[in-house]
Amino acid sequence: MTAGTGSLLTASELVTAYSHGEVSPVEATTAALESIDRRDGEVNAYCLVDRERALEQAKASEERWRQSNPIGWLDGVPASIKDMFLTEGWPTLRGSRCVDPDQPWDVDSPVMARMREAGIVVLGKNTTPELGWKATTDSPLSGVTRNPWDLSKTAGGSSGGSAAAVAAGMGELSVGTDAGGSVRIPGSFCGVVGFKPTYGRIPLYPASPFGALAHAGPMARSVDDIALFMDVLAMRDHRDPTALAPLTSSYREVVRRDVRGLNVAYSPTLGYVEVDGEIADLALRSVHALQEAGLNVEEADPGFADPADTFELLWYTGAAKWLNTFPAGSEEKIDRGLRTAWEQGVTYSAMDWLAADQERRNLGIIMGEFHTRYDLLITPMMPIRPFEADHDVPPGSDYRKWWEWTRFSYPFNLTQQPAISVPIGFTSDGLPAGLQIVGPRHSDDLVLAVARYLQEIQPWHTDHPAGEPR
Repeated sequence: MTAGTGSLLTASELVTAYSHGEVSPVEATTAALESIDRRDGEVNAYCLVDRERALEQAKASEERWRQSNPIGWLDGVPASIKDMFLTEGWPTLRGSRCVDPDQPWDVDSPVMARMREAGIVVLGKNTTPELGWKATTDSPLSGVTRNPWDLSKTAGGSSGGSAAAVAAGMGELSVGTDAGGSVRIPGSFCGVVGFKPTYGRIPLYPASPFGALAHAGPMARSVDDIALFMDVLAMRDHRDPTALAPLTSSYREVVRRDVRGLNVAYSPTLGYVEVDGEIADLALRSVHALQEAGLNVEEADPGFADPADTFELLWYTGAAKWLNTFPAGSEEKIDRGLRTAWEQGVTYSAMDWLAADQERRNLGIIMGEFHTRYDLLITPMMPIRPFEADHDVPPGSDYRKWWEWTRFSYPFNLTQQPAISVPIGFTSDGLPAGLQIVGPRHSDDLVLAVARYLQEIQPWHTDHPAGEPR
């Protein structure tokens, strides 16, 4: 533990320290709160911090550890949750000035309920763009969230608050949402691990207006932490009828399986993405490392064209469905880009939506066939490096919409496959980059196992932007 910089331990290491009596949950929680005090004024990863409640949870956990009776593998670990999830006792404003904070907040989402049951210390709630609608994190309500590695840059989004909090040591774990890349994009930009499991693996309530695109996903500094967290989050909840049955084995066990000999496809561009040269080099270096460590790697594209039009229609109609529930006059209060999405989304018909949904399913069939030949697909996570904060697209670029610079992420929301972003190093200007590992539907354990193997070979997750940012 390092006072004032947050814990430099991963969640897994922290729990080991608890079990040996080397660190207590109160000490870890105090360090995380001190890190919030020191860093969050500049990073803006939290929209709510509840110190009193967090310390009460930490004291209860400390007593359980003292009696050698923890209630879970993550008991007492400091964490946060994106302000898209319902949390009993705290408002869930979703980055919007149009949500009334003065109403009953007496329901926990499945994610929050499982975290409480596991004894995790929840420090507070993380920032999000309004309704989590874009891949950067700024909102009319909470302002701009910045990258802990370089405060002039974006943390990515929409789970940018979660990624920035984990990267800056303001809690070891967080949970975000991912309907177009929103866990993996900021994971890559902030140098942490962001995992989008198979659709339905983590139950959601209430159901997302983005429907079949929407996933919840854990964020942490190590894949081992993600595996431990999945054992907590992927439990049943009757409020989500689309939720999958939990694994019969534990993620913390299967993440250590032997992955040598797997057949892996590496697609450097998916056949249509232009990639920053340094990021392409970092990704290729990591792929070569996996190949040298025993995976059979072949360069191959999945064979689909950019599904941006399909994604856009499903995304805009989901946004419009949600915004249609807002009070009259909300148009003048919401994010300007979100208003554009609303205005376009209401122009589509039910037949338009059904056609787009069929295209989504067809893409899933293509990827299913691809995975009869390859166990996994690997790509760069992002085609660009983090750009200036408070912009939806890189200033001076030809991009007009956020998904035009995130072309590696949203296809795998359309297909509902598990996908993870793993840190693979830094560009020459000190900005993190990530590698994406994608598996067939329901192969969450395999994706995590290969991601963990990569972290063993290249332990970039041990770097930490403590102190002054680069």
